[in-house]
Amino acid sequence: MSATAGSRAKPHRIRGRVIAGHMRVLGAVCLWGSVSLYPLGGLAQTTRLGLSVRETLPPEESTQDLPPEGVQPEDRAVEAEPLIPPEIPARMLAPRPDRRVVVIDQEWLGDSGPAVQRIGPASMRMRRMAGAQRGVGLAPGKATQGRIGRGKNALPTPPPAPDTDNDVTTDTDSDTDDTLLGTVWGLRPWLSHYGVTLDIQEVDELWGNLTGGVPPAGGRGAGTGPAFNGVTMPTLTVDLEKLIGLKDGVFNVSALQIHGRSITQDRLFNYNPVSGIEADRSTRLFELWYEQGFWDDKLDIKIGQQDLDTEFVISTYGALYLNANFSWPMGPSANLYAGGPSWPLASPAVRVRYRPATNLTLMFAAADDNPPGNRWNSFDAQNGGLGNVADPTSQNTHNACGCRFNMGTGALLMGEIQYALNAEGHDAPEGRSAKAHGLPGVYKLGGYYDTARFPDWRYTSTGQVLGAAYAQGQNVQPRMVRGNWLLYGIIDQMVWRPYRKSPTSLGVFARATGNEGDRNLISYGVDAGVNLKAPFPNRENDTLGLGWGLGRGSYGARMYYRTQGLRPPGTENHLEVTYQAEVKPWFVLQPDFQYIFNPSGGLENSNWPGHKVADELIFGLHSRLSF
Repeated sequence: MSATAGSRAKPHRIRGRVIAGHMRVLGAVCLWGSVSLYPLGGLAQTTRLGLSVRETLPPEESTQDLPPEGVQPEDRAVEAEPLIPPEIPARMLAPRPDRRVVVIDQEWLGDSGPAVQRIGPASMRMRRMAGAQRGVGLAPGKATQGRIGRGKNALPTPPPAPDTDNDVTTDTDSDTDDTLLGTVWGLRPWLSHYGVTLDIQEVDELWGNLTGGVPPAGGRGAGTGPAFNGVTMPTLTVDLEKLIGLKDGVFNVSALQIHGRSITQDRLFNYNPVSGIEADRSTRLFELWYEQGFWDDKLDIKIGQQDLDTEFVISTYGALYLNANFSWPMGPSANLYAGGPSWPLASPAVRVRYRPATNLTLMFAAADDNPPGNRWNSFDAQNGGLGNVADPTSQNTHNACGCRFNMGTGALLMGEIQYALNAEGHDAPEGRSAKAHGLPGVYKLGGYYDTARFPDWRYTSTGQVLGAAYAQGQNVQPRMVRGNWLLYGIIDQMVWRPYRKSPTSLGVFARATGNEGDRNLISYGVDAGVNLKAPFPNRENDTLGLGWGLGRGSYGARMYYRTQGLRPPGTENHLEVTYQAEVKPWFVLQPDFQYIFNPSGGLENSNWPGHKVADELIFGLHSRLSF
């Protein structure tokens, strides 16, 4: 198979080209690599920008959560606390007047890419409530604050009731303990007074392939070797209630500066990248939206340019892993135009979220289905079987700045229903045991329908066999068929925790997607895994994970390659072992191991005719800095 044909099975997330090493964050890695991993306080359950709600107890009550002397943790009858993932956000669990203090824990279970803030009206309101109670009730001139959680969005613990004799009036709504630059010489607290939050994330990765793969274009031999990729992401969020008095209004804008090169595109030949942040080098607008809450945030509406993979088709536990298949899955990534409105692309969209009950959430979104607007060579079945040779991911051909706002191809309509099991949390009667209350989990069903036309992988516009016509060098076009759909189901379930306040917990996840096979490269995909939170003593904010997944080439794609005389694509499997370690609240390191079985379903190695691409063994190091 030619080098050009080698790009056929590469979907939207295969990114990048060679660039001189961008080493500024590696210096930071070296600097902090010598820092011992000191004990860190943390909460039992964390999510990728996940949200859980817990009650802050006065100091004299805090010892109630410890096992009595001589009693093992498993013998205690305690109330279970809820696991609430990012898709059942804090705005769904707005604080009630009869609660003492409720705070949001936005600690991470894991993160497969840059931290896209999950900010909304309720989270802003709860920040204000926490901030209003901080810095008071202390000795004059000694305002301070505790901490709930880690990560860039962790919230301070409000102290006891205000002391009216204390003249401390500092605006402490800005939480900066978990950022490298802190208050930036007082700038962040000043901005926070007006509802403005500036967040900057730097995510960088170093990868190495030890076996298998294919060499870079023009090379010979195996695809072994290193690669570096990264992204800088500034995000500006404005709480309009603080700024202009508009209740439950939030404005958000973010940008991306993507650097490095893609090891997947250069060396691996996989269905989907081994990293969720691999992308074409560019400096681009990412998201630009306004969100408004109604009826105490029972309903909220977001309008503007959005990345839908932060809210739809996402497993909370799966977000720990670096392989892109565990975030925006293989199906939509390979089957939609440029992968749809997902990292690093966003589209004009309207998203509606309705919460008829505490444990039930309904979501719907209508978005443009083709962020860059490239329609005639977006898929490998187009353009004589070459796809988009100059830009295989179709990210930069028409929309390198991220500001085109295409509306001309079709509409992507997405819906999802979410049910939270054992989500009553602190509303449960006092004294209920953990066993009686049950461990928390979230179950989701959803799907999408794309109204655009898609190329049929089997036939030309005149009814010929497409693969055979291309093999004969005929100048033909694939038949375009209307519509595309996908259905999915997701399970996130905690299965074990020694006792209620234990930092250690075990969770499992599973996700399955399926769609028709005539107009898609991938017909179905499955992901599953096991996550152990706080696997070692004094490492409460670390997570160890083992994940596995597969993607199956469609019958249309198999016919397409077979009729060209090429090896047809089958099933690709990926296995990942990862460990996320919090070195500092603002610095996370994540060593990672991946093994890819049957890359791209066993397609032919262009440098070794008649042989498929060999299995790949990949090691990586992911780092995240919060400035």
